[in-house]
Amino acid sequence: MMEHFSDVTCLCQSQHHALEILAGEVHSLTILPSSSCLQKASDNLAPTLPREGYGIQKTTSHILEDIAPALNRQALSPNYYGFVTGGITPAARVAEEIVSLYDQNVQVHLPATTIATTLEDRALKLLLELLEFEVKAWPDRTFTTGATASNIMGLACGREHVINQAIRKRKRQTTSNNVETVGDVGLLAACKAADITDIQILTTMPHSSLKKASSILGLGRSCFHQVNRSDEELEFDLELLEERLTRPHTASIVVISCAEVNTGRFATHSELEVKSLRSLCDKHGAWVHIDAAFGLFARVLENSDEFKYVRGGVEGLDLADSIAGDAHKLLNVPYDCGFFFSRHAGMAQEVFQNPNAAYLSSGNSSLDSVQSPLNIGLENSRRFRALPVYASLVSYSRNGYRDMLQRQIRLARRIAGYLTRHPYFDLLPQNRDDMVNIDERTYIIVLFRAKDDFLNATLVQRLNASSRIYVSGTAWDGRPACRIAVANWQVDVERDLAIVQSVVEEILEDKRRVES
Repeated sequence: MMEHFSDVTCLCQSQHHALEILAGEVHSLTILPSSSCLQKASDNLAPTLPREGYGIQKTTSHILEDIAPALNRQALSPNYYGFVTGGITPAARVAEEIVSLYDQNVQVHLPATTIATTLEDRALKLLLELLEFEVKAWPDRTFTTGATASNIMGLACGREHVINQAIRKRKRQTTSNNVETVGDVGLLAACKAADITDIQILTTMPHSSLKKASSILGLGRSCFHQVNRSDEELEFDLELLEERLTRPHTASIVVISCAEVNTGRFATHSELEVKSLRSLCDKHGAWVHIDAAFGLFARVLENSDEFKYVRGGVEGLDLADSIAGDAHKLLNVPYDCGFFFSRHAGMAQEVFQNPNAAYLSSGNSSLDSVQSPLNIGLENSRRFRALPVYASLVSYSRNGYRDMLQRQIRLARRIAGYLTRHPYFDLLPQNRDDMVNIDERTYIIVLFRAKDDFLNATLVQRLNASSRIYVSGTAWDGRPACRIAVANWQVDVERDLAIVQSVVEEILEDKRRVES
């Protein structure tokens, strides 16, 4: 199938390069490319489209010698702590090779021509089992490009549901039998038919992707309203929530943040809390969506004393209407891969179907429960991102993923303890309960800052300049802060703690040397 022998040779060179990198010691990897490598890659990028083309041999050399050295090692190093970025498990990496080789377009369910869509649905069922959800309770399920796309789906389904529900209620009060839907007549006409003048999203400390999703869906970024307690920004004030839910001519979506992005903390702490939220939402016709990019995976933990507090943050989530999550974070499969679950059968199809397209019909038996992905999700063209998920799930199963997450949490807690005792740093947020109960309340994120303002202003840059660890910069209470997010499957608690401590102490030693 390769056109020339040189094609095979170039493919072998690429695979040899990959194997050489993977065979190396993870702790010896430099995470960031050097400035000289970045400059060389930039200088050697094709300035214009080549008239004749480089040919595969020259292009392969260009990629391996110029481009590859200028890429960071975010998926390869266990010490990359930026952006809640997972790695790629060995099983997922093997599967990814097959994904590229066979290059399936997983769109229409055609079980007589490929196993792809059947496997995708099976992978989603296995994922639900891993997360301890009842498979039959979540009939609408699909893979997406990530939690952002999944949040778009959750808000879109929520928008459809609350407006259509209001239309049906109003029609029962009139003589009309025609029921418009958002998907059919559009947002403005549907809101008019429902006598709705406002759509609000009620939440606490929403992730930026939610506001992006609301903008895309025509709801606007300003539709978000914080309904948090005055003494705790992440937790719901039920009285304030109910006051907003009772507003006339208003449709509501309630979003629960399952692990806030800067701190890793949870908006709810028990099934009882979620039941209280669910009861209010049912009373006033609101849709409940869970933004659970990485928090959801706490459901693989045992409810032991060590993880009881974190586990409480994911109890009761089966009461939601929809859930958005990332697989390329704690599931440790390749970018890009997210997932979406909904308890409302047919709602995703009502929003995302391809109408009047006979060539996209599967024509399968009504007994076949697998839905064509293009009718229940955003994309009509989709890569086979389900295969690495399937491979990882069957390779490591619940015990393997539980072990990964326990190591990640334990490392985060050891780093948090080290920083708490350190005279040069403050662990954030500076909540007394969190300080006292670090070993219970820390999930996989450690947020901190240097007490010295001058050091704090350059702390992220200095840590990352080591190229032995990588952290994200953020802001907390209006001041710069550092965020360590432990998400790679290769975590070794003792080894990685020693690396973090070594880098930090070297920075402080440099500071003392300059000051003296």
